[in-house]
Amino acid sequence: MSQAAGKPIPSTLPPSGLRVLVVDDERALADLVGSYLTRDGFEVSMAHDGQQAIDQARQVDPDVMVLDLGLPVIDGVEVCRVVRTFSDCYIVMLTARTEEIDKLIGLSVGADDYLTKPFSPRELVARIHAMLRRPRLSANRQPSQEAPPRVFGALSIDVAGREVHLDGEAVALTRTEFDMLEALSARPKLVFSRRQLIDAVWDQAWVGDEHLVDVHVGHLRGKLGDDPNSPRFVRTVRGVGYRMGEGT
Repeated sequence: MSQAAGKPIPSTLPPSGLRVLVVDDERALADLVGSYLTRDGFEVSMAHDGQQAIDQARQVDPDVMVLDLGLPVIDGVEVCRVVRTFSDCYIVMLTARTEEIDKLIGLSVGADDYLTKPFSPRELVARIHAMLRRPRLSANRQPSQEAPPRVFGALSIDVAGREVHLDGEAVALTRTEFDMLEALSARPKLVFSRRQLIDAVWDQAWVGDEHLVDVHVGHLRGKLGDDPNSPRFVRTVRGVGYRMGEGT
């Protein structure tokens, strides 16, 4: 691993009580990542194969999972798929492979972000903080009576309740997919570049492949039944970025 030396970056978010599950069969790497997160104030749990990861996720209910793609017993893609059936924790996928398809596969089953090995633990911690700065609806919070749903034809977006309905049926989105839809729908006449969406959804300090946005837009469109060649909701503005379609 490169850039492993040095102290963790100063925390910009008090993470007291926040739980991170680190899943990697390379125990030395898992221990290193765990030490950075522990020194930054997180409660850290470890797992070293896919079945342990699923069991630990059920047991500790993590806020964030750092998940290696290449795991024994059950691979990281299947772990991510299973965890998504019972948890909305943020998932950062780690991969030692550089092929783009590996990253896309990880994101396609619900991962929010990815890092390619070797990586800097400082960057990983920074990305985790960026994700945790996003607003999170508490269990007892009620939707605001002053903010009616945003309506785009058959699509209804309840921002306060973090709920989306299409033709009256609920649509299950990941946090990242919802955050992207919220950003686009807040200013439907504005065309967002990839960088602007990253700033709005991830963080201004986020560094990486901006085509990550395209992958999440593709997943969002799929869940909304939106044909990319003739979209009703999320439109592509060629050479610029994305915007919401006109409401009807």
